[in-house]
Amino acid sequence: MTDAMAGSGSSLLPDDTLQDLRQRLIRISTLFSAEDGHSTVIQTLDARALLDQFSEEVHMTDRLGRLVFANSAAMSRMRTHAPLTLTAENIYCDEAEARFLLEQELMARGTVDEREEVIAEPDGRKVWLFTTRTPLRGDEGQVVGLMVMSRDITERKQHDETRLAYAQTLEMIARGKPLRDILERICLMVQQPLTGICASILLFEEETATLRHGAAPSLPDAYTRIVDGVQIGPRVGSCGTAAWRREAVIVRDIQTDPLWSDFKELAGAFDLRSCWSTPLMGADGAVLGTFALYSQTVREPSEAEIRMTSLASDLAGIAIERARNEQKIRYMAHHDPLTGLPNRALFWPQFSRALAQAARENRKITVAYIDLDNFKQINDGLGHAVGDEVLKVISQRLIESIRSTDLAVRLGGDEFAIVFSNPMQDEAHVLRRLDEIRRLMAAPIEFEGHSIHATSSMGVAFFPKDGTTPEELLARADAAMYEAKAGGRDKLEVAPMTRIVSGRSLLAEACPAE
Repeated sequence: MTDAMAGSGSSLLPDDTLQDLRQRLIRISTLFSAEDGHSTVIQTLDARALLDQFSEEVHMTDRLGRLVFANSAAMSRMRTHAPLTLTAENIYCDEAEARFLLEQELMARGTVDEREEVIAEPDGRKVWLFTTRTPLRGDEGQVVGLMVMSRDITERKQHDETRLAYAQTLEMIARGKPLRDILERICLMVQQPLTGICASILLFEEETATLRHGAAPSLPDAYTRIVDGVQIGPRVGSCGTAAWRREAVIVRDIQTDPLWSDFKELAGAFDLRSCWSTPLMGADGAVLGTFALYSQTVREPSEAEIRMTSLASDLAGIAIERARNEQKIRYMAHHDPLTGLPNRALFWPQFSRALAQAARENRKITVAYIDLDNFKQINDGLGHAVGDEVLKVISQRLIESIRSTDLAVRLGGDEFAIVFSNPMQDEAHVLRRLDEIRRLMAAPIEFEGHSIHATSSMGVAFFPKDGTTPEELLARADAAMYEAKAGGRDKLEVAPMTRIVSGRSLLAEACPAE
């Protein structure tokens, strides 16, 4: 039970009605010892008809906490037609002892009490009530009982809690909290006031036209793993279809709806009977993902569930779009806009981490510094559009030539670098591989009627032989690259220290003259 605003206050009924009820309760209070007379006496209260018209719940107890009267609203919650058989234990169930002690204390003090409180319904729902407890006094001022009036404020409390959760979620978005945390918060915000509902958010992956797991804190993990990566389409459950149609999809019965024909056994295994999905749309009209509610009963969504879906969809759309925009900004800050390769800002920390790991594991690192030989002539003679195309093609060839554990970077202009972070082969093998990449880069590029040949000079340095820091290694590789240019261009050269230690035969063995 949650208590708030405890203290004195006014009744929910007019004073004259309250006074009349007090007097009537006093007149029958002396009959409480006659058990058979309770039902007859209570039926003589003229006020029953009046009180039955109130939406507020009203009931009265005697000094010992026994119920002597309840109007229709109170009887409906108690689910009984025999009020005189009830005590606090029957009325409040789990909260019985605390409520009984509270009411005994109020009658002992003779004070009025108002508070917000929560009771649990048999189906597990929590109901918020605003309750006024007023001691009833006899002719000589003695307390003879208690009148309890309660108004259901669940909808208002849910609205307040949702509004607070909405504001807190917006703050999470503004503070740049992880998207997964924000989406989980949105799901929980929706589920909290609803009964028997599981919320799910899937993220649309445009490159593959699939929906990826975003958040589903109450769905079984096994289910979310299976649906992660589902292809969108015209008959792909509620979510895949909603993303495909770009409109809400309401499925009342998963087992009979044709949209779920390929997935109904999966849903049935997890006792999911209905699913209502809404596409999440960006400001530019692009599909960002889907928001869905699952129910374990066959039904359509209630008005409250539709309202919560609309609210959650707006929030999720804002969060996803902001996260993607921030991701784009981070990408642009660390990647070359023309080629898509990492730039220096991303390259240096990655290079430093690779060296630190290699030092711990006693491994080698290979650095290649690449400079195109005739790019200025291409740019000046054929124009910047052709020059840009050459850089993009060369970059793509680099990307396709290295492993996921390697690094490729555009250092600027027509200069590139490659870092082999885990070369398990000997140096000669690495040099042969680099020379193959150099030859691949020099293959003709066909563009707008031109066949362009862009050769390159490459300088190579090894960690730890040629240096132990990114700056040292790149400088040694750069120096070797200039030696390659001085030696006729379109070739590979190793750093001086490698030549001293290994001899010229290493390069000759790895890259024999054509």
